[in-house]
Amino acid sequence: MAIYLVGDIQGCCKELTALLAQVKFSPEHDKLYLAGDLVARGPDSLDTLRLVKSLGKSAKVVLGNHDLHLLAVHAGIRKEKASDHLSKLLAAPDIDELMDWLASQPLLQKVAHSNLVADSKSKVKHAYISHAGISPQWDLLTAKKQAKFVHQRLASNERSYWLSVMYGDEANSWSEAKTDIEKFKFSINALTRMRYCFQDGSLEFTQNKAPDKNDNLNTLNQDSIENIVPWFELSETINQTPWVFGHWASLMGNASHPNIYPLDTGCVWGNHLTMLRWHDKKYFTQIAENKA
Repeated sequence: MAIYLVGDIQGCCKELTALLAQVKFSPEHDKLYLAGDLVARGPDSLDTLRLVKSLGKSAKVVLGNHDLHLLAVHAGIRKEKASDHLSKLLAAPDIDELMDWLASQPLLQKVAHSNLVADSKSKVKHAYISHAGISPQWDLLTAKKQAKFVHQRLASNERSYWLSVMYGDEANSWSEAKTDIEKFKFSINALTRMRYCFQDGSLEFTQNKAPDKNDNLNTLNQDSIENIVPWFELSETINQTPWVFGHWASLMGNASHPNIYPLDTGCVWGNHLTMLRWHDKKYFTQIAENKA
């Protein structure tokens, strides 16, 4: 069994299909972890969801912010954006089935060991995957607990209610999240929207550019924002626990911390889709056919 991890697909189904063929992916023997944002802005969101769903237990999904937006649109909570190219998906005869499947997916997954890695005495550490990363204000136990908290509510009969309360930039500090709704919002923001944080670990939502090669953030035109750093520069958890994430296309797979694996390389923007084979850390890429 080989384990593969892939970055944000965003409806780029042809590129995903080509990557799976490139690595000779076998649903019977291999596992595919997907870092969220399966849909939106690309041309084939419907085909992407159908393909991933058809892989059954061999596909391990975490939800991204665009996936959550789709669920909110389907529930009538948010309006469809023309730039998301979701009309074909929303009009599909199996849309309800697809949305129930999508809503049942978690926000955090533990990456299982491959049988291509040595036995239980191996020093290879378990990794985790989430769309945006792990909040510097959380340890691993808290992240797992909060991801489960969100998952249970989105997979419940009260899905529409929880989707309706998930929005809000004000939920940016874990220490200030007291109620279930505040904790839900913060967890959504931390696991699916986070890129930069302030020095105290609270979340900053306006910047999406990558730091320059010297981690100098002065290039971000942040006249009113100071002292922000990439979340992974503050997280203690990733010093011990490898972390795989997507969401931050401008990083183009590059980050300063050796224990993280950013996989969003902007396929939907005309760059390429990236897949990582876990046991030997080999990367595979597929050039984008289109540009959003």
